[in-house]
Amino acid sequence: MDLLQSYGDKSDEEDGEESRRKGGEEKGKGGGETEVEAAPASPDSDSSSSPPRLLPAKSAAPRVDDTALALAAAGTARFLHRPIDPAQHAVAFNPTYDQLWAPIHGPAHPFAKDGVPQGMRNHKLGFVEDASIEPFLFDEQYNTFHKYGYAADPSGIDYVGDLDTLQRNQALSVYNIPQQEQKRRRLQMKATPAEEDPAAAAGPDVENPASEEWILKNRNSPWAGKKEGVQGELTEEQKKYAEEHAAKKAEKERGGEGRGDRVEQVDKSTFHGKEERDYQGRSWIAPPKDAKAANDHCYIPKRWVHTWSGHTKGVAAIRFFPKHGRHLLSAGMDSKVKIWDVFNTGKCMRTYMGHSKAVRDICFSNDGTKFLSAGYDKNIKYWDTETGKVISTFSTGKIPYVVKLNPDEDKQNILLAGMSDKKIVQWDMNSGEITQEYDQHLGAVNTITFVDNNRRFVTSSDDKSLRVWEFGIPVVIKYISEPHMHSMPSIALHPNSNWLAAQSLDNQILIYGTKERFQLNKKKRFAGHIVAGYACQVNFSPDGRFVMSGDGEGKCWFWDWKSCKVFRTLKCHEGVCIGCVWHPLEQSKVATCGWDGMIKYWD
Repeated sequence: MDLLQSYGDKSDEEDGEESRRKGGEEKGKGGGETEVEAAPASPDSDSSSSPPRLLPAKSAAPRVDDTALALAAAGTARFLHRPIDPAQHAVAFNPTYDQLWAPIHGPAHPFAKDGVPQGMRNHKLGFVEDASIEPFLFDEQYNTFHKYGYAADPSGIDYVGDLDTLQRNQALSVYNIPQQEQKRRRLQMKATPAEEDPAAAAGPDVENPASEEWILKNRNSPWAGKKEGVQGELTEEQKKYAEEHAAKKAEKERGGEGRGDRVEQVDKSTFHGKEERDYQGRSWIAPPKDAKAANDHCYIPKRWVHTWSGHTKGVAAIRFFPKHGRHLLSAGMDSKVKIWDVFNTGKCMRTYMGHSKAVRDICFSNDGTKFLSAGYDKNIKYWDTETGKVISTFSTGKIPYVVKLNPDEDKQNILLAGMSDKKIVQWDMNSGEITQEYDQHLGAVNTITFVDNNRRFVTSSDDKSLRVWEFGIPVVIKYISEPHMHSMPSIALHPNSNWLAAQSLDNQILIYGTKERFQLNKKKRFAGHIVAGYACQVNFSPDGRFVMSGDGEGKCWFWDWKSCKVFRTLKCHEGVCIGCVWHPLEQSKVATCGWDGMIKYWD
């Protein structure tokens, strides 16, 4: 209290001094004003009677730094918006939807090369998320990548691939044509001859309808053809057509003069489709760019979905177009070869007429642009699939029973043919000369099958034997003949190239290995069908799980490769079912042919 009292007296003295100082200043300013003395304080006015004064708050506690508290509160607010760590087992607050579904963030995993922990992996390259993409959008990006080299990321944010081409094409896809390109095409289609050839339209008589200039300018006018012009020089196509017409006329005249004489067969072909090239200029045999197998497993067909009928006699052999199977080639006993559309219309696309007798065998080249046909007229013809022209013809004067091209890409000009005179003849189709003859069999040669990466080939014959040859060397390296063996008119190679399936005429299919010893696999034998007397073809499914064969009663038989049990039997034809092939891409579809002249498609 003494301290407070002395503090109050000291404050009063300071206030008195301040009031006197102010009074002196006012006196100096007033000049002539009367000086008034201040009355002395009364003795009874004590400092204790003055009103109480408010003092500033003071605390004896030490000063506390609240900076850490403010930072902790800010950190808590930031933590509430941070994604949840997937490794923590308990969450001490109510997380929001965004926190629960936010992507995983954080530093790379210390023990993983790409930063993805082992538990998060579902692919050998890391973590892959499922994305729902429309089939059209997927096909668009798939085809764009194969054509231009770039495609959009499924996230829609970025692009992958050749970014330079992407920038140059302005992110163009195969299904989007820019406005400038559309305009250029429209102008090109509407371009008149006058625009193409301004010199022709700049003549003095361009406005005269009787002049050449007016006719050139208005070629589409209904009056453009009224004026007879001078016949110009024939084009190459017109010359070719005139030569063909003259040859046909001369052939008719020869036939009228002596009908008893045999007329030589003229090679010709007829196209039955709408147009040989589409609006983009692609050929009718061009393969679809997006053709790919749906899965790896093949399934046994159950129902009959389509019939191709056009041959007037039986069908001897059928072959699918290599790799994609868009077309089917058939050899008929009516001396014609036909190619059929499989995917779209299901109709005959082209007929090849060059043989005068039944066609025995056909064989595609690796790319399908050309094929071979062997007929009982003793001729082997090499055809262009697209145009139907005969490129070359080969003959030794004997009937060819089987024809085969060397499967190697660099030996597509080598032709092998098994003849009725027990020989296998090898031609170089570029020069047209016979380069080798393999002459060891004792009967007509029925099959030729390449094995061991096309370095060797196996042949079967009516002499009931199998012989293995080194390609290009006319010496047998393996001779297989047993007393119990029968003739084998058809042989197929397993997709893994380790086994051969041989159709034996004692109503069974035998399996031989393609390794060095070419041994008979006694554990595998497929039986149940009746093929005695018929050269029914045997074949495999593309995945090698099933063996199939036709039989003499018009049925198609399917066996399981592992168990050798009959899986299914389909009644396909009236008469003999001579051939059956599995579609290379459509895993459950099979084509069969028979002596009733029908080709049937099964799914």
